Amino acid sequence: MTRRRVAIIGAGMAGASLAAEIAAQDEVVLIEAESQPGFHATGRSAAFWSETYGGPLVQPLTSASGPFLHAPPESFGGRSFLRTRGELLMARDPAVLDALAAGFADSGVPIERRDAAAVVAGLRGTWHALWSPGCADIDVGALHAAYLAAARRQGVALRCDSRLAAATRVNSEWRLTFDDGTTLATDIVVNAAGAWADTVARIAGAAPPGIRPYRRTMVQLRVDPPAPADLPLVIDAAGGFYFKPEPGGRLWLSPHDETPDRPHDVAPEEIDVALAIHRLQAAVDWRVEAVERRWAGLRSFAPDRLPVYGYDRAVPEFFWCAGQGGFGIQTAPAAARMCAALLGQGSPPTGVDPAIYSPYRLSE
Repeated sequence: MTRRRVAIIGAGMAGASLAAEIAAQDEVVLIEAESQPGFHATGRSAAFWSETYGGPLVQPLTSASGPFLHAPPESFGGRSFLRTRGELLMARDPAVLDALAAGFADSGVPIERRDAAAVVAGLRGTWHALWSPGCADIDVGALHAAYLAAARRQGVALRCDSRLAAATRVNSEWRLTFDDGTTLATDIVVNAAGAWADTVARIAGAAPPGIRPYRRTMVQLRVDPPAPADLPLVIDAAGGFYFKPEPGGRLWLSPHDETPDRPHDVAPEEIDVALAIHRLQAAVDWRVEAVERRWAGLRSFAPDRLPVYGYDRAVPEFFWCAGQGGFGIQTAPAAARMCAALLGQGSPPTGVDPAIYSPYRLSE
């Protein structure tokens, strides 16, 4: 088989995992605009694996990624990237939970009713809850590093500080030009540029499907009483907040915000930090002693909130690997395998239908 030249734009989790997946058969260059891979969304993830997160159409990718994340091969270190925590989905209105449970009724994801007050001490008012035991923390840094190392061992070249300036098709190949004036010839361009996916598409002459970045805020709090180490991931199923414990009794908290933004090095807004704390204190009677850290990341969604994987409908050899929202880390192993299959290597994971994520759906 002839080795194709593949340029992957973006060295975050999506680009790194796909590079590692296809490098055995293709000549791959991983191109990153920043000085280091994973600077934006990958490096700012809330770091959990939840089969309910992202909804029933994302769940097959999450579930199919579970075996790799739980028990990676020796070539990836052999140690699990997950630490099981469990997930409590709460709502004031039980109808919210009824709808959520119905959406996953035929998925095989274990979900059961649970007494919220028995799991989370100090709840204010009445909360109804569902329990999903499989939810786990992800060691995002270790996973990303393992993919980069696997790619490097197979000969993938990593180019940092290389922002794409131009991309043209000449004699059935791509000619890429970067902002420092350097050029690269390649057969296939993979758009794994996260919040910059539409920008890369425009540069390459492809129609942007409307993948838009949204700001998500996270804060690390010191609370009294300290957050128990065995506290599960707690999510307001109506979209108001989520939180989980961190070492030393700290708490990671988000107001579950999705504020439309632009592709850039995003920072948290004070109003969103205040909103997160307000929503937490409306839910529990814990005292917030200090805000120790605050940060924000960009989550990028297509209009229908599903990822976009596959060849562009109109532009030859332009491949989409974008729009992963907030679930790109937890779905990366299965998504990389599926994209490799769409690129002609192997088969999609069992139970995953690539047509659901095709860019064709957005242009029809």
